[in-house]
Amino acid sequence: MDKIVIVGGGAAGVAAAETLRQEGYVGRLMLLCAEAELPYDRPPLSKQVLTGAWDSGRTRLREAGHYADLGIRLVPGQASGLDTAARTVLLQDGCQLGYDHLVIATGVRPRFLPAGHDLAGVHVLRSVGDATALRDAFAASASVVIVGAGFLGMEVAAAAAARGLQVTVVDPLDQPMTRQVGPLVGAAVARLHREHGVAVRTGTLVTGLAGTVSGQVTGIVLSNGSTIPAECVVIAIGSVPATEWLHGSGLSVSDGVQCDEFCRAAPGVYAAGDVASWIHPGYRRRLRIEHWMHAAEQGTAAARNLLRDAKKGSGAPEPFAPVPYFWTDQYKVKIQVHGDPDLAGCTATVADGSVDEGKFVALYRKDGIVTAVLGWNAAARLPRYRKLLACQQ
Repeated sequence: MDKIVIVGGGAAGVAAAETLRQEGYVGRLMLLCAEAELPYDRPPLSKQVLTGAWDSGRTRLREAGHYADLGIRLVPGQASGLDTAARTVLLQDGCQLGYDHLVIATGVRPRFLPAGHDLAGVHVLRSVGDATALRDAFAASASVVIVGAGFLGMEVAAAAAARGLQVTVVDPLDQPMTRQVGPLVGAAVARLHREHGVAVRTGTLVTGLAGTVSGQVTGIVLSNGSTIPAECVVIAIGSVPATEWLHGSGLSVSDGVQCDEFCRAAPGVYAAGDVASWIHPGYRRRLRIEHWMHAAEQGTAAARNLLRDAKKGSGAPEPFAPVPYFWTDQYKVKIQVHGDPDLAGCTATVADGSVDEGKFVALYRKDGIVTAVLGWNAAARLPRYRKLLACQQ
């Protein structure tokens, strides 16, 4: 084994590269990065970068010398195809990268409305370039309309409100973040934002965008035919795995790269991070998780299993069985979740504290078994409830 290629320069890809060196791999190691910037953290983009508290350069995971010191070659370029038989990654510029083993960590891309994204004033938030463009738009705008009330949409709303903009959030569900944390916590999120002056319009479906003949957005169109005026619009309606370049490769890419419990997608091919769908042995079902902590952990696990697989006799691969963890910061509230609320249909009950108190722990149960715990400004209370999680028993 003389050459490993990692496609994707995010948290999962960097963690995989660093782990390979830490575990003793001394061969050639290439990290293919689709963006010109050094690999960076994404969580601050919707928080510190948007508010102006951080310059975008502060989001870098490591400085350039770190990669050079580890012998990690950063290769700028966009993957356009994969030939698993020839063990070759094809690039958009026509170049090819051969590999002995491959880690796919291409993440996700934003989901779009059917039309209107080419209008000036319409934004998505995924890259550092998106964040700086949106920050500049905030500085030049008095108001913003955010389509989508998931984690990203509500974080953007909090950042915009902190900058003094008039903020409207629109979502078809009854409460914000319902898909992630359920209606009980979602209602608390809605109240939090309304207390900060945000207009939260739930149960409202957006069908399109309105604009001028010159191509400037003027508003969002609702299913009842009415329009909400807008000079700046953020589309935050979710994401899809970045797997287009893998079509024709022979890999299964239904809702992400399909992996086994060891993060292995095919002989010599592993996947990690937002793009990877793997079988969680604790939950006994397939998961694909889009959160920073998970990406870093899975990048590490994929790299270790790749080496164990490549070096026969060096130990059996280990199933990747983390307790899922994600968080969001909005205003002065930190929401932390351990486990999988979806297993319980996102139905929660408060077990400690209260919503009115502004500090509580909620439990998600299925058939009496705790599948997830959530803390709202309750980091000190969470550890004892985390022990109840079913996937740890």
